[in-house]
Amino acid sequence: MKTQFILTPYFLDQPLPPLEALAKSGWFVNHQPLSGTDVPSRVVALHGALAHQVAASLRANRLPVSIAGDCCTTIGVMAGLQRAGIEPTLIWFDAHGDFNTWETTPSGFLGGMPLAMLVGLGEQTMLHALGLPPLAPAHIILTDGRDLDPGEQELIAGCDVVHLRDPLQLLDYDLGDRPLYVHFDTDIINPLDAPAMSYVAEGGPRARALAPVFRHLAQTGQIVAVSFSAWNPQLDVDGRSQETCMQLLHELLLAADAEDGS
Repeated sequence: MKTQFILTPYFLDQPLPPLEALAKSGWFVNHQPLSGTDVPSRVVALHGALAHQVAASLRANRLPVSIAGDCCTTIGVMAGLQRAGIEPTLIWFDAHGDFNTWETTPSGFLGGMPLAMLVGLGEQTMLHALGLPPLAPAHIILTDGRDLDPGEQELIAGCDVVHLRDPLQLLDYDLGDRPLYVHFDTDIINPLDAPAMSYVAEGGPRARALAPVFRHLAQTGQIVAVSFSAWNPQLDVDGRSQETCMQLLHELLLAADAEDGS
């Protein structure tokens, strides 16, 4: 299956022009006029276009790869998968849980909520606008999640989300035969290897430890979509974080790259 890259160069509703430098021939760059009185309603236009592109890619037998500045775009990817008739297991690589609601968040940061949104908790504006029903928590694997707020820790512990604290556990984990949607927030990487992150979490897996996990997932042949929350390009003064993150993304796309001849 060839890849279809979909680049949304925004951090929530704020344009992130440096990300556009990643775009190559054949990539879809997701620019949309944004309207609305708050961030959830403003980003709906971006997520709707993303959902359309994901579904169209799948129908054309292409692997959709979404690259964006934040994790809320996973809502658009999931909506596109459902429109294409695919109900996947979601594997969520992240230093954080992204499982806050308006009641639990200590910061009010919308980007710390999308995984909770996807299971029907908290903010639901984006899901309702896209007609996206909640996912079953048992079909979600959160891995790492080393930096959890107390409230989201309680929410995760109180539902059926699988929390694998060490990504290496995926090497021996029974993934079943469901299609896989893999979300890769690059802040999971230990900042010794990729320091240019807006929300740095100390510790975590080194890039060389994540690489075989990503290769393992690629070799299952079950991946039907990938999303990627990028480093902060404004902090990446030496380009090291971009190089590390893109190398790991290549590992995750190994099977598709081989078929594509690249």
